[in-house]
Parts: sequence; C-alpha cells; structure tokens
Amino acid sequence: MSKRPPTYRDYKPQRLSRRQLLRRTSAMGALTAAGAYLALAPESAPLSRRDDSGLRSQPVAQPFALPDFRVAKRIGAGDVGLGRGGGVHERMLKALDAVGGITHFIQPGDTVLVKPNVAFDRSPNLGATTNPALIETLLQIVLVDARAAEVRVCDNPIESPADCFAKSGIRLATERAGGQVYLPDSNAFDILHTPGATLIENWAFFKRPFRGVDKVIGIAPVKDHNLCHASLGIKNWYGLLGGRRNQFHQDIHEIVSDLSIMIRPTLTILDGTHVLMENGPTGGDPSNVKDTHVILAGTDPVAMDAWAFEHLLERRGELEYLVQAEHKGSGLMDYRGRIKELGSAQISTGEIA
Repeated sequence: MSKRPPTYRDYKPQRLSRRQLLRRTSAMGALTAAGAYLALAPESAPLSRRDDSGLRSQPVAQPFALPDFRVAKRIGAGDVGLGRGGGVHERMLKALDAVGGITHFIQPGDTVLVKPNVAFDRSPNLGATTNPALIETLLQIVLVDARAAEVRVCDNPIESPADCFAKSGIRLATERAGGQVYLPDSNAFDILHTPGATLIENWAFFKRPFRGVDKVIGIAPVKDHNLCHASLGIKNWYGLLGGRRNQFHQDIHEIVSDLSIMIRPTLTILDGTHVLMENGPTGGDPSNVKDTHVILAGTDPVAMDAWAFEHLLERRGELEYLVQAEHKGSGLMDYRGRIKELGSAQISTGEIA
C-alpha cells in the first residue's frame, strides 16, 4: 500500500529562531511604514500617492511639435514684397506677386490656416486689429486663385473671443469669403515643444485649428506697443499661446524672439492700412491712427518687421526683439536690396513679371 499523505493533524510547525522572528517583524514594520507614507505624505512629497488636487489621476499629455511650413523661395522673387496704390485687392496682389505669387506658396487642395490679430474688442478703423477687408481679400485669393481646399482663421484674443471676432469684423469677413473661424476653448490647447526657446520651450498652444494644416499665413496690423515699442508680424503669433501668458510681459523682447522660432510660417503679411502710431496695442482714439494703405508680404519676418518699424511706425534705432530673433536664426534685419515693389501692369498673374 502507498503511504498516505499527511493531514493537518500530522503537521508539526517549524519553530522560528529569534533572529528569523526579528527579521520578519522588521520587514512587516517597514512595509507598514512605507504604505502609511505613500498614503499620508503630502501630494508634493517624493513617491507620495495622495491626489488631493485630482491632478495625479489625470493623463499627462506628451508635447507635440509643429512642422516647418515654409516654402523654398522662387528664383528672382524678393524676400519682402511691397504693395502700394490702388484698392485693397490690387495692393495685396502686388505684395504677393513680388515674392513669387500665391500659387507658388499654396497648392490646389491645401488646407490653409490664417492667423490675424483679433486681440481686442475694437472696430477696424482704430488700428488695433487686422483690417477685415484684407482678411476677406486674402481668403478669396487663396481659395479662388490658389484653389485651396479650406481656409481656417483663428486667434486667442485677450478679450472675449466671440466679441472680438464680431466687433473687429473678422468673423463676417471670413464667412463671406468662404473661410471658417476657430474660437478657443479649454480643450483646444496642447503643450507645444519649441526647441531653442527660452520662455516657451514647452507651453500651451492653440492646437485644434492646426490639425491637418498644410500652410500657415500670419496677417498682422502694424501698430505701436507700450511694452515692446511695436506689434508687427512676429508679435502676432503671441495670440496662439494659452496659459498665463501675461507673465511674459516682464521679459517681452525674449518672448517675442521665442515666437519667431515657435512657428515657421509659409508667409507673413503686414497690414499697413491704418497704422496705430501711439497708444498701442489697444488703441481707442482715431486721432492715433495714420492711414498709410501699404501691404507687405514676405518670407523673412525679421526683415519685414524692421522695414515696417522704420517706414510705417517711423521709428529709429534697433528693435531689441528683432536683434534677438536674428540671433535665433529667424531672419535678417538688414532689408536693403531685398524689397521688391511691382507696378500695376505687373500683377494678378500669380507669377513674377
């Protein structure tokens, strides 16, 4: 017969030595203490598992990167195109054709994002926001002449977004031209990684309207600014930041130069229709506005801002954030020999005359 297995009545416990008992007791005490620390330590303490704020349980978003939206320069084109004389449509075409024509930059079927300055609840004649006539004209050229599939217009205004887009006339101009307005909300932002940036290396960015975008155009008014002396093409990208962006006002030149590497646009357009010469950036008094009726288009935003600072705002000396932007590789302040201006007989074909 096989030997029967032992039962509990046959079990004889093994005695623990004093040393083994102390080891096990110490181990249990350490585990209990560790568990108590993880559960009771302040949320900010190392390895703490407390989640009083609810932030620990939220998913951590990975920063994303923007592509480079630039297009190689066409041979013979200027770095900056100047449009003067005639109506808004003629001036826009002069500026665009001088830098290679809209069809060089925008291809049929492209999804295009246009970023105006819609920061304030102001009427167009005060010069604080992009002129809606320029928005409507640009969108028509992009959709009809270049045959883009879609044009999106977006900004993250300082004041109420809906009110700003309505009062500035930009919502109506966008819809009339066949574009779509994107307004910001709390779910429209993600963390953008900008290598080389000092203040916004990883910062909240108005991402939603950029999904699936092929080309990006900034179109900004030329105006005075009480902190950085001028709000021009590069400063316009400030409207894509989220978070507590007002904290950057104490280092305004650094943040504007960071914006020059945050986004590499296909084109920059400067609206010199009604130039706010003082009391910027908000404006409010028509006597501060000078009608110049100039449009600039270009691929070097640093050169464009330098020209507009001197010739439209009529300022002398170097603008500090342009010096920093040049050091960061965003363009060259010296615009001499790089400005191109076409006559009326040379425009509207989309080609360089």
